[in-house]
Amino acid sequence: MQNTRLALATCFGFFVAATMAYSAPITFKARSQALSATSGGKYQSVESEVTWEAGKTAVIVVDMWDDHWCPNAAKRVVEMAKPMNAVIKQAREKGMLIIHAPSSTVDFYKGTPARKRAQNAPSAKPPKPLSKDVRWGTNWCWPDKFRETELPIDDTDMGCDCEEEYPIREAWTRQIDLIEIDGERDAITDNGQETYNLLAQHGIENVILMGVHLNMCVLGRPVGIRQMVNIGKNVVLMRDMTDTMYNPKKRPFVSHFEGTDLVVKHVEKFWCPSITSTAISGKAPFRFKNDPRK
Repeated sequence: MQNTRLALATCFGFFVAATMAYSAPITFKARSQALSATSGGKYQSVESEVTWEAGKTAVIVVDMWDDHWCPNAAKRVVEMAKPMNAVIKQAREKGMLIIHAPSSTVDFYKGTPARKRAQNAPSAKPPKPLSKDVRWGTNWCWPDKFRETELPIDDTDMGCDCEEEYPIREAWTRQIDLIEIDGERDAITDNGQETYNLLAQHGIENVILMGVHLNMCVLGRPVGIRQMVNIGKNVVLMRDMTDTMYNPKKRPFVSHFEGTDLVVKHVEKFWCPSITSTAISGKAPFRFKNDPRK
């Protein structure tokens, strides 16, 4: 009898701990860009404290592929993947839903529990129609001329910052394996309706976006910033866990990393605030080793 009581108490303790972790709030500083009357009508960074319930929050990992046609872009994904995986693991432990979105490669995961989890989520009707436009193998949310200005960088050359020119091709086959997929809890999809179904099923109100590339897929994919904002979710970009396709030889002729910062500020002005991985990890934000700025 005593052993039975001990076992029940232990199980109850695990249940309470899991429940507390699942419902625990997370508080972080979110940065936006706001017009300031004291700065001649220029934008200034504004930070506000935000508290979200972990169990009502999803992390969407966009296009962290295993390879890329632009070697420098591929190298930065490899460099960022391990730190990103550590943040994802901590987010998962806190009770957040993790959605992996390696666009146009989800068939690689056919039949896996994580892929089935997305496919089998009950159908739910979004508050606004999802984008039906198509680009690069998925639906696409184009820039909204009523909401945002043009991007602050010229990516018309597709943004590869290598000295040598490389042909554009689909080099990717799956998500990079440095990012772990938990078959018991995570989901895999690149589909807007499946994503909305998952969010509805899990009661998700808040979305954290990370991955690549910010000026393209993180903004435009059917799991990305524009779509998530348009369907009414509270959205933040994890700005130290992203990258852009930007070539410094194009306007505005700044370094690659400064170009990324400009796109982050564009997002902060017109779409959603940004945070750093510190919000989840408690550690210093990630920084690419080739970024010379301090």
